[in-house]
Amino acid sequence: MATVAVIGLGGMGSRMAGRLLDAGHDLVVWNRTPQRASDLVARGAVAADSPAEAARRADLVITMLSDPAALQEVVEGPQGILAGATASTALAEMSTVGPAAVRRLAAMLPDGVGLLDAPVLGSVSEAESGSLRIFVGGPEPLAQRWMPVLAALGSPMHVGPLGAGATAKLVANSTLFGVLAVLGEALALADGLGLPRDTAFEVLSVTPVGSQADRRRPAIESDQFPLRFALSLARKDADLVVSAAESAGVELPVAAAPGSGSRQPRRPTLATGTTRP
Repeated sequence: MATVAVIGLGGMGSRMAGRLLDAGHDLVVWNRTPQRASDLVARGAVAADSPAEAARRADLVITMLSDPAALQEVVEGPQGILAGATASTALAEMSTVGPAAVRRLAAMLPDGVGLLDAPVLGSVSEAESGSLRIFVGGPEPLAQRWMPVLAALGSPMHVGPLGAGATAKLVANSTLFGVLAVLGEALALADGLGLPRDTAFEVLSVTPVGSQADRRRPAIESDQFPLRFALSLARKDADLVVSAAESAGVELPVAAAPGSGSRQPRRPTLATGTTRP
C-alpha cells in the first residue's frame, strides 16, 4: 500500500480516486473547487490545502486535469507540485495533455523526482469500474514500481520511455474521432436511402466499425445520450493530435478537417442519422 495524492477531481479523477480508496491506499486529494473532495473525505481521504501539500504527503502524485494549461498551473504555481515534491516523490501524469506538455513537465521537476506519463483510454464508466486502459511511458524500473497502484484503475501497459504514454494516447484518440464520424455518416446514408435501421446495424456488424456500431446502438435507438465526455475536451484532444502531427512533420488531413475553415459541410448526427449545419 502507498500514500497516493490525486490532483484534479472531475468526472474521471474523482472516480479514479475512489478506486484507490477501495484498493486500500491512503489517499490525499486536492481540487480547485474543494467541495468536490467532500465525498472522498467522508470515505477516508485527506484533503490537502494545495498541490504542494498533496505532493509533500504522498509517495505517488497523480494528476488528472483538463488540459496543458491546467497542468502547468497546478505544477508551477506558487503552491504547486514543484513546491512540495522531493526526491522521494513520484509523479504520474494521467491527463491527456500531449507529449510537449510531458516534456515541459519533465524539464521543470527537481532532480530525483520520478515521472511517468500514463494517460488513460476510457470514460467515466470505465474509471468507476476500474477498466481503463492505461498507456505508461517512463523508465522501466519506475513503471514497474507503480504498476500495482495503477492496476487498481485498469490495465496498465508500459509502452516505452517518457513521452510514449502521451503519444500512445493521441494515436488511440486519432482513431476514435474518425470511427465515430464514419459510423454517423453510414447511418445517415442508410436512412437517406431507405435502409431500415435494424438492417443497417446488421450490415455494419460485419464491417470494420462493427464493434463501435454494437456499442453505440442502444444509445442511438433510445435517443438517450448521457454525458460521457465534454465536447470541449474532445476538441482539445483533436487539437493535440493535429499539433503533435505538425510538430513531427506528419500530415493528417482527416484529423485536421474539423478545425479547417469557418464553414463546415453538413454532417450526420450520430443520434438521429439526419444532417445538421
